[in-house]
Amino acid sequence: MQAALDVLDAEGMDGVTVRAVARRLGVQAPALYWHVKNKQELLDEMGTEIWRRVGRKMLALDSNISLHDRLTGFATIVRDALLSHRDGAKAFTGTYLTDADVLQRQESMFARMIDAGFSLEDTVRGYSLLYSFTVGFCVEEQAVASVRPGDDRYSPARRSERLDADRYPLVVASGRYFLGDADERFTDLVNVIVQSIERMRTA
Repeated sequence: MQAALDVLDAEGMDGVTVRAVARRLGVQAPALYWHVKNKQELLDEMGTEIWRRVGRKMLALDSNISLHDRLTGFATIVRDALLSHRDGAKAFTGTYLTDADVLQRQESMFARMIDAGFSLEDTVRGYSLLYSFTVGFCVEEQAVASVRPGDDRYSPARRSERLDADRYPLVVASGRYFLGDADERFTDLVNVIVQSIERMRTA
């Protein structure tokens, strides 16, 4: 799958095709079609590899860390995985996991939440909320990052220039939150979400 990931990094999601990966490997396309029939199956295999890596990193977390740190760690690990490849957020979400072991690794994640006093339903709700937020954040983050260097349309200063500060002071002031440092915004918002998840704990 590394060859496919290399094609993604070089050409973006639109450039990922079975033929492009075959060229990268130095083989004829028919040889690769024995393993994947089309682009979607190729993306499924690529996505599975990414989530395999996410699962390994989750298992490697210290078993004694707090629930808060485990949940924020999940969001951070997923974000790092999606951002590690060009168009990663779009390419790896919604893919079919072809390796059952990737699914099975969720067992320990769920068990820890239940041992901490959460119902299975609330455990799934919590992880789903974190996952969905992280994916959406990364899609937007990568879309903005794809703007050519030197284009300051997404800067707080440029945003302020477009608005009348006397008429729209709140909108102008909000720019530093919407367009500030992505790492800081992500950390702040994940903490808000995790605090909400912690309140789901079964009485």
